[in-house]
Amino acid sequence: MHLHSPIVPQRIGLFGGTFDPPHVGHLVTAVNVRHALQLDVVILMVANVPWQKVGTRPITDALARLAMVEAAVADVDGLTAGRAEIDHGGHSYTADTLEFLSQQHPGASLFTIVGDDAASKIESWERYEEVATRSTLVVVDRPGDPVELPAGFGWERVEVPRLDVSSTDLRDRCRDGRPLAYLVTEPVLEVIRARALYEEAQ
Repeated sequence: MHLHSPIVPQRIGLFGGTFDPPHVGHLVTAVNVRHALQLDVVILMVANVPWQKVGTRPITDALARLAMVEAAVADVDGLTAGRAEIDHGGHSYTADTLEFLSQQHPGASLFTIVGDDAASKIESWERYEEVATRSTLVVVDRPGDPVELPAGFGWERVEVPRLDVSSTDLRDRCRDGRPLAYLVTEPVLEVIRARALYEEAQ
């Protein structure tokens, strides 16, 4: 036993999203980033009010989206659902969530996981400088198609298999009765059916 060895800070990934619904693309991303960067945990943080989507479409109730994410990650090692933004209330900003996580996990290394599309718009984020200061940005990229970020950002690039699964398409599939099998996991489908989400779940 090495009593005098320093405690290695936790490596925590923050993967925020609306998750309306969470699908296999989200899980593939989280699992691959965790492996590539040797993260202790990846938190799929459910946005309470995703400010960039307000007014563009109806957003499913936050607790229902949390229930789907909890179902999606229940049996996946190293992934967990996060509800801090729901508990905080109001609009969800990554800068606030990183501040909360740094208070909860002093000394931890934080990694903010974003897709290449979101990364390219990073300067439109609320207090994006804080996001860059408090965490390492992890850009999930298509293989062979690197994104360009503004100068001065510390960031890591992780290639993951890109599954072109869209939450919008999945909601439409629920409404018109097309199958969701293999696009979302069975536990998520069970939540959708049990709560009659997306008007009609077949």
